[in-house]
Order: sequence, then C-alpha cells, then structure tokens
Amino acid sequence: MSRLSSFTSPVLTLVTAASKSTGIVVVGLATSGSDEPTLLGVPAAIAKAVPKRFGADVLELAEDLGATSELGKVTVLPSIDKVRLVVVGLGEVDVTPGQVRHAAATALRTIQGTEALDGPVAISFELADPELIQAAAEGAVLGAYTVETQATEARKALPEIELVSDNKTADAKAAIERATVITEAVGTARDWVNLPPNQLYPASFADEATAWLKDTKISIEVLDEKALAKAGYGGVLAVGGGSTRQPRLFRAEYAPKGATQTLALVGKGITFDSGGLDIKPAAGMYDMKCDMAGAAAVITTIGAIARLGLNVRVIAYGALAENMPSGGAYRPSDVLHMYGGLTVENANTDAEGRLVMADALARATQDNADLIVDIATLTGACVVALGKRIAGLMASDDISADAILDAAEVAGEPLWHLPIPDHIDQGLKSSIADVKSSGDRNGGALAAAAFLRRFTNGSDWAHIDIAGPAWGVDAPYAEVPVGGTGFGVRTLIALARTMSN
Repeated sequence: MSRLSSFTSPVLTLVTAASKSTGIVVVGLATSGSDEPTLLGVPAAIAKAVPKRFGADVLELAEDLGATSELGKVTVLPSIDKVRLVVVGLGEVDVTPGQVRHAAATALRTIQGTEALDGPVAISFELADPELIQAAAEGAVLGAYTVETQATEARKALPEIELVSDNKTADAKAAIERATVITEAVGTARDWVNLPPNQLYPASFADEATAWLKDTKISIEVLDEKALAKAGYGGVLAVGGGSTRQPRLFRAEYAPKGATQTLALVGKGITFDSGGLDIKPAAGMYDMKCDMAGAAAVITTIGAIARLGLNVRVIAYGALAENMPSGGAYRPSDVLHMYGGLTVENANTDAEGRLVMADALARATQDNADLIVDIATLTGACVVALGKRIAGLMASDDISADAILDAAEVAGEPLWHLPIPDHIDQGLKSSIADVKSSGDRNGGALAAAAFLRRFTNGSDWAHIDIAGPAWGVDAPYAEVPVGGTGFGVRTLIALARTMSN
C-alpha cells in the first residue's frame, strides 16, 4: 500500500560533544535578571579560535552582530574553522521546556531556510535534565519541518540532529527516543492535514492510516458506507451523503497486556468541508482540507503510544466524511437517527463535525474507557473567543479537565478551560427530536460541546476544540509552522503517559 505522507523524523543522537562532521552548532544566549547575558554550549575550540580571528570573544562578536537573549532571536555568526555558530536567545537562564523547544525550533527553521547543510546540526544548550533534552529535540525537528508539496522539487531533507549533553543516563537516551517517536507522529499529522482533498478523502485516509500503523500491535477496523448503514451511524452517513466519496469510520485499538487504564480518543475527520447546502463563502472554503486535523491527531497519537510501548489501552476513532452539496446531501431540518438511538434535528449543514463526532462518541462509550477525549476543528466561535493559537477545552468534570490541562502543559500546547452552562444546553431543545444540533450563534463553542456531551452516556469526557491552532496562518512561530500544525498530538501522548502503569 503506497503512502501519501513521506515524513520520517531525522536521526537524533545524544552526544557529549559535536562530531567532527558537524557544520553548524546552535548555542544559547541567556540572561539572569540584570546580569550580563551568558552564552551556553560554545565548543571550546570555537571559543579559543574566535578571539584570534576577530579580536573579540564569542559573546562580544555575537552581540556586535545583534544577538540578544530575547527568546527565539537567531543570529548567525561567520564560519570559524568550517563550523558556523548559530546563536539563539533562550530568555531567562533557568530555562523551561517551552523556552528550549521554542529556541531550538526557531534556530532550525532559520537554518533550514538559509544555510547549506553538509553534515549534522548540533544543539548545544548545556542541558542535563531529560525533559529539557526531549524539548530541544522536539523543537529542532518540528522547527525544521517543511511542507511536502506537489511540485517537481522534492521536500528539503531534514538534517541529522545531535543533542549535546553530559547526561549519558538511560533517562536521557529515553528522552531522545520519545522525541523521535513524538515528532514523527506530529510530522505525519501535519502532512495529512496539508494533503489536498482530492488525494486525502475518507477511503484514502483510512488506507493511509492503516499503512502508517501496520508495524504496530494495533488492531484496525474500517466501516464502509454499507457497514455504517447496517449499524445505524446516521450522523456520519448524513454528512457524507452529499459526496461521491463515501464516508468511513476508522477504529484502531492498542491493548497491551496488563494495562489497567483505558483511554478512548475520537477525532473529527472531515476531509473537505464545503459547508454542504449551507455552503461556505469561497474565502472560507479554501483551507477546509484541514477539517480532518482531529482524526489525524488521534490516529498518529495511537501509533506513537504503541511505538513507545506505553502500558495503557487506547482506542482511537476517526469519523471520516466529505461534506458536499448535491442531490444526496442532507438538509437543514432533517431528523437524523444517530448511533445509539438518539435523534437529532439538524440545524445547519455547516455544523457537520458534531454529527460525525456524536456517532463516534456514542460508539466509544461501549469501550468501558476511564476517559474519553474528543478533538476537533469544531467551531469558528472558539477561534473568535480564544484566537488562532489556543484550543478550547470543555469537560464533564474538573478532574477530567485538569488531567488534560496538565498534559497540555507538559506538551507545551496551550488550552483554555471553558464551561458548559446549563442554559446553553437548554438552547438545544427540539420540538421534533431528542436534541437540536445547534442553537443560536452566542456561545457557539459551548453549545457544540453541550451537544457532544449528550452522546457520552455519562462517561468521564473532555472535548478539545482546535479550530484555531490546527492550521497555522500568516507566519510560523516557535515550533508551529504555516499550514497543518499537528496540534493535540503531544498533549494526547502526554495524557496517555500519565495513564500508563
């Protein structure tokens, strides 16, 4: 089976000193209060050679060329003995994983864009903590990521990356291994989101996901339109009914022996969203290939969890459909019979994501999960409320919400906890069905969550609305590119680690 995505993480190596073949060394410039900035990680040979050639030490040279400790500020120094030093601001010297990830990503993005690479790139920040080593490795790979285009010119290869540290422990080596697996999952999710919708559609997405998971101990089930109809998945079938490309429900399960916790993940997989009969304006439709970012996140997450060997049972659902207008399309005011028995009065065909998610959530409640988490590019209202960089989090209870927030903090992905007020839920009443798919425009993100909660059957559950951060616009920042971002993958993996026994 051919693969649509070609992303593979580069070789990540933990070293005590940059190898002789290394052509670029990235060092950090940090500050502590009002003290003079400190350069971290400069190789001894370079520190000795610079004064002889330039009549100033490395710090003076860097500052003369504009280097500062401002987080992510990159300054490229002249080559010294065939090695180019890249100085990046780290902010405060007592660095956090977020600072390290940001700095490494910005440096590698600059290097990928401007430097001719002929050998490994070394990240030399004087890091010892495994968590910081992992953050540096993640940032370097994700910052170097480039979109695979359909042009004749091949995607620029990622450089081999060396992480310079005196820490030789098993924990440090494990941090590098985790970073390799995690960045490959994020990079693959980005690739899938960036694929054009004539190539990634429900059936091909299911095939792609199956191929990506083939070397893992994961069982896979794919329901086609006939199986969906037989089982009563009225939401997925309605949304996908207007397209010639029929819908799918993708289910993957990882069940290691001895696991005592179960995590169910549900992702929205609308491979293209025209809005259906409530069609979007042209300007709002162009980027709608990204509407499957939630499904990309949960499928790559379960693959990463299996490859990391985490001892937690995980089930991932991708609700895959293409929302198109045609004679077979569903309509506003249709009543849909959902999986599990509830009926829904459809309010708007451009609020399709919650319908496919509702079917998948209802199915996930049968897995006896300790926690169900869904992730979706669900509402423009969430973008209005929180902007493009922050995801909205809504949950059945504070304990579930806190578990997600803690995982997001570890991963470095910003979430904001929003409520599901009773009065919002009341706005979903229907006179002809169990529930209406949406209410008025006010509190739209909250109403969508309230609708989804109806299908969780009282389970511990959390909903992550990634309509903003799933798709990067304008310019890259930190480890986040323009286009598909892979948002949510790192958070979900971090959550699974907390549930692993």
